[in-house]
Amino acid sequence: MWKVYLERLKSSKLAFSGLCIIIFLTLVAILAPYIAPYDPIEQNLTERLQKPSLKHLFGTDELGRDVLSRIIYGTRISLTVGVVSVGIGITIGTTLGLIAGYFGGIADSIIMRFVDVMLCFPRFFLILMVIAFLEPNIYNVMAVIGLTSWPGVCRLVRAECLSVREREFVQAARILGLPAIRILFVHILPNIAAPVIVSAILGVGNAILVESGLSFLGLGVQPPTPSWGNILTAGKDYIHFAWWLSFFPGIAISLTVLAYNLLGEGLRDVVDPRAIR
Repeated sequence: MWKVYLERLKSSKLAFSGLCIIIFLTLVAILAPYIAPYDPIEQNLTERLQKPSLKHLFGTDELGRDVLSRIIYGTRISLTVGVVSVGIGITIGTTLGLIAGYFGGIADSIIMRFVDVMLCFPRFFLILMVIAFLEPNIYNVMAVIGLTSWPGVCRLVRAECLSVREREFVQAARILGLPAIRILFVHILPNIAAPVIVSAILGVGNAILVESGLSFLGLGVQPPTPSWGNILTAGKDYIHFAWWLSFFPGIAISLTVLAYNLLGEGLRDVVDPRAIR
């Protein structure tokens, strides 16, 4: 089945385009110390608010720091926050969804009622409320985004598990007396992995957008550490005559979120069982 998925992915232009952009951004994040032309936190007040030029391709900010270098290093922050926070959410949501879907009964009722409560609160405002009581740094941002992103995954995994648990191979595993944890993670989880992976990829783009919003509001990654969101924050005060401070990080955020959405939507079509093989 995975070979079929791979062949479909190769034929999906949108998904393949998103994958190429993500690979490029990942390489930029890994190679940041080698490709960034300047130190991202080095100040040079004699060159503050310089327009884009051959010396500074994306211009400089209000402290004379090279915007291109800060955006390159900001790629590390955004991708790290996106991947780690989604990893936390996927782990919690998958585990609780498997428990609710497989065991049912009281466990299912308790978990799903808690999911309903979590979904009653607007996620971004819930994150703002929690961050307001914590020290705003990258670790707290990743933890809070991850701990508020699992309810949707839990619902998805539960629905898939309810279907898979009635199949013959699961019934056979039960008859053989295999422990529940082995049935869940060896027999059921691999058969519902595809939609979970799609949900995770779509979630990374959303997590990056949330982190950028928090940094823009001053509740995310704190200066002088470069982040696309706090570069935008600095740019809003000079937007009338230093457009590059808002334009380039905005393009970086839009391109990254678009890439993950393209890959996620493409994979959704790839793993659709109704698709023509």
